Amino acid sequence: MALNLLKLCVGCDSVEDLEGWIAHRLEEKRRRGEPAESIHTTRMVPKRRDALLDGGSLYWVIKGTVQCRQPLIDIRPFTDGEGVGRCRLVMAPQLVRTAFQPRRPFQGWRYLRAEDAPADLAAGGDEDLPPALHRELAELGLL
Repeated sequence: MALNLLKLCVGCDSVEDLEGWIAHRLEEKRRRGEPAESIHTTRMVPKRRDALLDGGSLYWVIKGTVQCRQPLIDIRPFTDGEGVGRCRLVMAPQLVRTAFQPRRPFQGWRYLRAEDAPADLAAGGDEDLPPALHRELAELGLL
């Protein structure tokens, strides 16, 4: 069974903000002639790499709720110029919207078991609601 990661998406107000940021970064990389990969750098290297790469995703917490995920493609540990170990999480550039799931703030990333992960939203479903209404209904436990 796949294992996932959970991470706060600091600085994004919505899934649309995150999509725009990803598109901007990919375009910058293309212009520089670099591989157009969606990468997030983190300090800690996940120890359960094989389970994460067996169909796992990075679930993004935006404004206090899980709202989307990006499938993980690779995990690349490295040491930065100051000798600090870090990790590049390589993900599919497309976001998959999920049901809203409230989460308290935390630092870094957390493992998220598949059975605890929010379900993907079906096309033509709840994602047609305005984000603010979707968030409010989820907070009330109505979605």
